[in-house]
Amino acid sequence: MAIFRPFKAVRPLPEYADKVAALPYDVMNSEEAREMVKGNPYSFLHVDKAEIDLPIGTDLYSQTVYNKAVENLKKLESDGICEQDRTENIYIYRQIMNGRSQMGLVGCVSIDDYMNNIIKKHELTRADKEQDRINHVDYCDANTGPIFLTYRDNAEISSAVAAWQAEHEPVYDFVSDGVAQTVWVVDCPEMIEKISKLFASIKALYIADGHHRAASAVKVGQKRRAEHPDYNGSEEFNFFLAVLFAQSELAIMDYNRVIKDLNGLSKAEFIERVSEKFEVEEAAQSPYKPQAKHTFGMYLDNKWYALTAKAGTFDANDPVAALDVSILQHNLIAPVLGIEDPRTDKRIDFVGGIRGLGELERRANSDMVLAFSMYPTTTDDLMDIADADKIMPPKSTWFEPKLLSGLFIHKLS
Repeated sequence: MAIFRPFKAVRPLPEYADKVAALPYDVMNSEEAREMVKGNPYSFLHVDKAEIDLPIGTDLYSQTVYNKAVENLKKLESDGICEQDRTENIYIYRQIMNGRSQMGLVGCVSIDDYMNNIIKKHELTRADKEQDRINHVDYCDANTGPIFLTYRDNAEISSAVAAWQAEHEPVYDFVSDGVAQTVWVVDCPEMIEKISKLFASIKALYIADGHHRAASAVKVGQKRRAEHPDYNGSEEFNFFLAVLFAQSELAIMDYNRVIKDLNGLSKAEFIERVSEKFEVEEAAQSPYKPQAKHTFGMYLDNKWYALTAKAGTFDANDPVAALDVSILQHNLIAPVLGIEDPRTDKRIDFVGGIRGLGELERRANSDMVLAFSMYPTTTDDLMDIADADKIMPPKSTWFEPKLLSGLFIHKLS
């Protein structure tokens, strides 16, 4: 049921791959990006964050920025840094971080599958963030960053990928920021057809990360359809760039919370209030990392506590209410700390698990006073919520490693 097809990628020549490849545009600000590209004119950040090549203070959403992105993208090709494959291929993309491997398939998925909910979502998008990427994709006439998708494990797909990987040499093999990045080109028509047919038997794909990029890619496709009413469905603008990972390939990291104050409560009053909905005890280890669902670490006044949600604090039949981030929000952060909207309240901040629990202690001992360590959301949680057409609370999942941009570019025409 899911469409997965090959495409003619625009991609770096092997000797430039490590210089072109860059972290996605939304994990750093403009100032950080300017620092990251110093001495590297080939970094894909010159395309994804083209304002770094314009005067400081340039409106990030101005036509000037998008035109500069187009100019820089074309220059990568005209200078011989990137070139387009002559045949339609799919690509195997493996990343190894801290000894753990995740391997996915790079190709194109259908905007119709997105609109028909075969590609399932679990996150709300913001119109302003969508519009920026709509403009970027439309001006560049290309998907410049892949969408991170997952699917339920399929042994035949995994076997086909492993066989190809074992029998062929990679086209890229380099390390970026401590993460090994390896790519194989699958250019055999029979293997491509086999993999595409296997995906046709899969009922659903799930957006793991990249909801705004996916929504923007689809809206550009819809715009092109309106501009070409005689389209037949085979045009490249009917598809968008994605990397598809089997569920077991992924590991979601914890997404932790730090809080500015105790909402006017003394330490004793706060712990008493927390004890109404959670079992509270001093943690056996420091720092404390929860080992099971519905348990939490709490760091306050240089001490770690272990919290366990009491019976009746959540509805086990509701996949959103049963998430640990929901349990903590509805039973502690909102009623005790008075933070009703974690999206907008400046008294709460979020720390990705990649930073470690030491970062929680540092924050709680500096600009914050309280920290919570979380048990990670699982891929089953993500899929169950998407299948139920529900929305995850903000800051529920943290994926590492990040998919690099610039290794695969999908032209829309």
